[in-house]
Amino acid sequence: MVRLDENSRRGSGVSRRAPRLDADMSPNSDNTIQTTPPTAWDHGSHGEFYDYYAKESLTPQARERFRRIRDAILRVYPNDHRQHCDVADIGCNAGTQSLLWAELGHRVYAVDINQPLLDLARERAFRCGYKVEFLLGSAVSLPLPDQSIDICLAVELLEHVEDWQRCLREFTRILRPQGVLFMTTTNKLCPLQQEFNLPLYGWYPARLKRYCERLAKTTRPGLANYAKYPAVNWFSFYALRKALAGAGFESMDRFDLIDEATKGRAARAVIAGVRGSSILRWAAHVATPGTMILAIKSRRASINFVESAKSRGCPAP
Repeated sequence: MVRLDENSRRGSGVSRRAPRLDADMSPNSDNTIQTTPPTAWDHGSHGEFYDYYAKESLTPQARERFRRIRDAILRVYPNDHRQHCDVADIGCNAGTQSLLWAELGHRVYAVDINQPLLDLARERAFRCGYKVEFLLGSAVSLPLPDQSIDICLAVELLEHVEDWQRCLREFTRILRPQGVLFMTTTNKLCPLQQEFNLPLYGWYPARLKRYCERLAKTTRPGLANYAKYPAVNWFSFYALRKALAGAGFESMDRFDLIDEATKGRAARAVIAGVRGSSILRWAAHVATPGTMILAIKSRRASINFVESAKSRGCPAP
């Protein structure tokens, strides 16, 4: 069981249970929902962003997507005690994924920087009767102790945090040996994406992307679906795999995670072809809008993966 101790996150100090970080919410004149008191991070939410995810998170498609993710992770999880996992849902949004893990009896710790969505997730968990610990916080400084988590989930998160290397260090820090890190994020190999409402944005040159990011943060928030922190990083499975390998992780991509037992003969043949050919696998990544990676932490994993990756000549994502 994870003990959420505010002073023991780095393994020192007097243990004290982390408080629930509730705040009053009120709409501002610019249609944002702001929390008080203010902190170093902006925990507010644009009204349209909140409304979209409040509705989207309830759709059958969203629930089914997170259910497939959960089941894929549990198929490969290297531990016999799969019903008693400590699960961290980083960037939990409205809590759909957290509730799916909680319904199986796992202990879930849900973290998000967006206070309004976090409050919505907490309300939904209460209505369902699930016990989930919701924590206001940033992915670059997680309010969780060292080696306290079995499964760390970061779905559509890494692209929104400029210091993505620090995120990976935090994920490595909180995971126990043999723990699982599951991430989905952008894919720079594929021109199709959902982060910006612009055609073929995945293949835009870096300078043009930076210009679009500035517009999304200032005068054109609709370009990035009114996200408070629009996508600023563009990855590939191969670059993330190299970065995580430097920390002692072994990684699998979306094609490794497909459950062949649920597929027909033709689909199984295609899957076998992709898995057996590095060229076909690369082509399949080019045709897939997002990056999916599942990495298992070794017993000797190190949080100094960034330096290791650079020394090995790994390209930037």
